[in-house]
Amino acid sequence: MARKLRLEYAGAIYHVISRGNYREDVFRTVGTKEAFLKCLDEACGKANWVVHAWCVMSNHYHLCLETPDPNLVAGMRWLQGTFSVRFNRLRRERGHVFQGRYKAILVDPDAVGAVCHYIHLNPVRAGLVRPEALGRWPWSSMATMANRRRRPKWYSPDAALSHAGGLSDTAQGWKRYLEYLAWLQEDEAGKRRMEFERLSKDWAVGTMAFKKDLLEQHDEWVAVRQRGDAGPRELAQKLWGERLASYLEAVEKSAEDIATEAKGAPWKVAVAAAMKVTTTASNPWLAQRLKMGSPYRLSRLASACQRNPGDYQPFVNWIAKCKV
Repeated sequence: MARKLRLEYAGAIYHVISRGNYREDVFRTVGTKEAFLKCLDEACGKANWVVHAWCVMSNHYHLCLETPDPNLVAGMRWLQGTFSVRFNRLRRERGHVFQGRYKAILVDPDAVGAVCHYIHLNPVRAGLVRPEALGRWPWSSMATMANRRRRPKWYSPDAALSHAGGLSDTAQGWKRYLEYLAWLQEDEAGKRRMEFERLSKDWAVGTMAFKKDLLEQHDEWVAVRQRGDAGPRELAQKLWGERLASYLEAVEKSAEDIATEAKGAPWKVAVAAAMKVTTTASNPWLAQRLKMGSPYRLSRLASACQRNPGDYQPFVNWIAKCKV
């Protein structure tokens, strides 16, 4: 039976949940939790995601993420695939790390705050931490909310703070948010109003009007696929092409230069390295577009450039100034 299509569109917001294979404790050590968060950081940079809340438990994780570009599938493929490879390499194991498909529940923008509260209270419901200590529990966005210096640029606490009563993004606002979560944990009526019991189970979270619009979009998307029009992968490749064109302009190179200059030319390596950091473009796609030969060789050169720019530095600097 064919898998159901993921509905992807610019600005879509999802509550993503994924569990370890056979519900095993994939994240039972500090090292694996840190490794996953590093992968999340890289994935957000590649996919241009905004994360409103996250929580890493012992055998599963939650994300409330927004996709300014329609690229949930590509970004999640990179995130889970890369973490799985690194996890298996570390453990010297093989096989699936995650259990089946991740769950991606579409979220009405007006309900994002409620999903954030649900995610932040996950370790409280599991008995791992008291509500008042959530700001010191390191494996959710609560700890990052209260520490601006540790905040990645892709994290935004605004939805959670706003939904909790228009709280400010200040020390006083964070303190009041913790108090709000402690109250919410004990307030069954409040959780019912926010439909807590459905926030991790339904196919979409929000008003009936929001769900109706999604169903109409889904029908349109199915029709698009049946007609053979551009789908998310084609749209993603279009975005990759636009980003590549910007980088080529930054290093003052053309299609003719791609065709005539060496496969390992420093400017090609610098462009490939930048593309791998800022997009989900695959190695085969980059190798073909930049005429760099083997995708494996491209990956090796791009990784070396990221670790030690060296001879690539002038091109790296020019690309860094590129406004995209």
